[in-house]
Amino acid sequence: MGEWQFQRSGLLCVVSGPSGSGKTTLCRRFSESDGAAVYAVSATTRAPREGERDGIDYHFLDRAGFEAGIARGDFLEYAEVHGRLYGTLKSEVLGHLAAGRDVLMDIDVQGAALVRAATDPAIRAALVDIFILLPGEAEIANRVRARGTETEEQLAIRLQTAREESRHWSEYRYAFISSDRETDFATFRSILAGERCRSHRLRNLAAEPNLSSD
Repeated sequence: MGEWQFQRSGLLCVVSGPSGSGKTTLCRRFSESDGAAVYAVSATTRAPREGERDGIDYHFLDRAGFEAGIARGDFLEYAEVHGRLYGTLKSEVLGHLAAGRDVLMDIDVQGAALVRAATDPAIRAALVDIFILLPGEAEIANRVRARGTETEEQLAIRLQTAREESRHWSEYRYAFISSDRETDFATFRSILAGERCRSHRLRNLAAEPNLSSD
């Protein structure tokens, strides 16, 4: 009789949305509550905010170090936003996917477009992209103000960026309008649960040739 020994390939979950949409919180909460998922820590040239830790919240690099990484091909995607560089290191992604772990990334629309354009078949097969919309500009302003980290000038820039980014929602496989934290998390979790069940993500290892035999 045949045997079954299934292994699921990992998801690469790319999440975008305007400031205040909660995309980082959703990614971190899911990765912390699910043993098969990890959060990909982005690299940035911006200065750390109060309480942020290098390697935990971001990989904080100076511009010269970031640009050297670009030249070496270290980044899966990168973009310049508000004069600062942001990107995702390949080392944060590829090994986890091969091991069947899901990788969650919160990145802007420029970075998401670069990931979609990747030619690596492992990236293309793993990709699940989600855009989180907010009901309107007033809600974006309220959520950003609530963080207490932005001046009014910075807030105006955030709102303009949000307008531009939100035009891209239809380019994503999934999109939903943010409500409250628990509803958003339930929606997010249901999307990933469905994607994990897609048949093409399963391999029957018992049916594959034993490459170690003669």
